[in-house]
Parts: sequence; C-alpha cells; structure tokens
Amino acid sequence: MTTVDVNGIALGIESFGDDDAALVLLAGGPTMLSWPDALCEGLAAGGRRAVRYDLRDSGESTTADPEAPAYTLRDLAADAAALAGALGGGPAHLAGIGVGGMVAQVAVLDHPGAFSALTLAGTRAVAPGPPDDDLPDHDRATMSRLFARPLPDWSDRGAVVEFAAAGAEIRGDDPVAARAVAARVWDRTPGTAPPVQMANQLGMVFSRLDCAPRWRERLPGIAVPTLVVHGRRDRFFPVGHGEAIAREIPGARLLVLDAAATALPEAAAGEVAEAMLTLGGRTTPRAQGAARWGRPGRRGLRGRPRPQDGLRCEGAP
Repeated sequence: MTTVDVNGIALGIESFGDDDAALVLLAGGPTMLSWPDALCEGLAAGGRRAVRYDLRDSGESTTADPEAPAYTLRDLAADAAALAGALGGGPAHLAGIGVGGMVAQVAVLDHPGAFSALTLAGTRAVAPGPPDDDLPDHDRATMSRLFARPLPDWSDRGAVVEFAAAGAEIRGDDPVAARAVAARVWDRTPGTAPPVQMANQLGMVFSRLDCAPRWRERLPGIAVPTLVVHGRRDRFFPVGHGEAIAREIPGARLLVLDAAATALPEAAAGEVAEAMLTLGGRTTPRAQGAARWGRPGRRGLRGRPRPQDGLRCEGAP
C-alpha cells in the first residue's frame, strides 16, 4: 500500500497486477477494504491492474475533520478522475461500492473522458437521506436494530470489531468476514479519535457531505459500458435501487447476487470479477479460470441487449 497525491490531498491505494495493464480503479465505500482481496486478485489474473483506494477521511488517505468535511461529493468525484490520470494508462474502468458508487456515478458524469467503463455495486442514485418516492427506503426493522445499539469505545479494537460483526449479522452479511475486515480497518485508521474511527468503520462522514446537485436525472447521459451489481438480500439499499440504476443507464447490465446482502461476499468475488472483465470485451482464458473462484451457485446476469457493444467496448478494460 502507498499514497498518491492528487488535488492537494493524499489518497491511499493498493495495486494488484501489472502496472502496465489496463486500469480498473476501485473507489472504497469508504475504505478500500470494501472490495474483497479475491476480487482484486481475480481482476489482476484477468490481465488488469486493479487499484483500490480509500476515500478522503478514511484509511491511508488524508484525514482532516470527518465531522465537518470541507469538500463535496463532486470533489470526491474529481479525486477519482485525478487519480485515474495520475496512475496513467488511458481511460480507466471505474468501480464504486456503497457510498463509493455514488462517487463513481458523479465521476463518470462530470469527467467522462477519464473513464472507459463503470461498475456500480450495492449503491443508489440519490444522495444520503430519504430516497425518491419510486425507490425503496432502508428496511425499517433493520435500521431500528442497527441504531438501537450503543456505539462502541472506538479506542478499544476488540469492541469495535464485535460492534461491526453484530451489525453485519443484523444486515444479513457474514459476521465472521465483517469481524476480519473491521480489524483490518481499525489497524489502518490513523489514531483512535472517535470521529476518525467512526468515519472509517461506518462512513458517517457521507451524511454530512454536500451532495448537490442531484445526479439521478443525468444517468441516461452515461455513455460507457456499465455493470450494476446488487445483493438480493440488501436491507440497507434494497435491490430496487440497483434495478433503477440499470434501467436508467442506457444498456446497463444488472447482476443480482441472490445470496448477498450489503457487503460483497468473497464467495461472489469470482463471478463479479468475471462480469467486470467481460464488460469491455471478452474474458481471456486466464481470466475465466480466475473467475471460477468461490462460485456458490447460479445467479442471473440480466440486461437489455446492446447492438452498440462491439463498438463501445473495443479496447476498453
């Protein structure tokens, strides 16, 4: 892991694969560890350079004041474009998960020349807060249970890890995996100040961001191949959000993971990597082997046929 300076701040990154390979840039949600190791390794095995990174105020990236961020969602989108340019290799395949998916949508809309493809995982097309009337809200019972819990002592690694595991179980995610990821996130967090630890573990900084103007109405203007990945059992951003994004971005493909909830499970990493690798062209034999990892069962890859795919995808990662 290292950092790259862009837009006057440092962004923490981790790179997988050949530095000269086509770039897949993975925006964290908010930390890079939102993206499973196996997914990054699968992309690298498929001939890509996968670079996952921490958003501002998380991980190894510049941390200032998560309780009063002096930047906007559009600034985070500009970070993604600047990072893609700093890493080189031409337009990048941009992927965002959770809140990172919001960053990715705005980044492709505001900086179309920086990106050649788009993957959106477990996200939605409206800012934090109440969704549009035609979109599902958070599952009320789940949210009540999540917010009824007292916050942990953020200076106590064990308490934070158990808090994360219990939250994962409420959301329908794997508590064992959540415990392991939370421990890694805690170890990478600069200091034990409660606002900083909370920003890393919960991404609460996002609720304080200026996310104006709206971008959902601009989605039909996205002109790069797009893959939308969503867990069927997601109670935080129900699957209707992924379905709406896939309908509104021309030609987008929808991959619904029947056994997944909010987090992207390691068991689905191979299937998601395969879908990402084929988004901009055919999967190589090497990638096909990598994409068989941990496939727990059959799921559906759905989307409208796109006669323009042959042109649009030529040469894209």
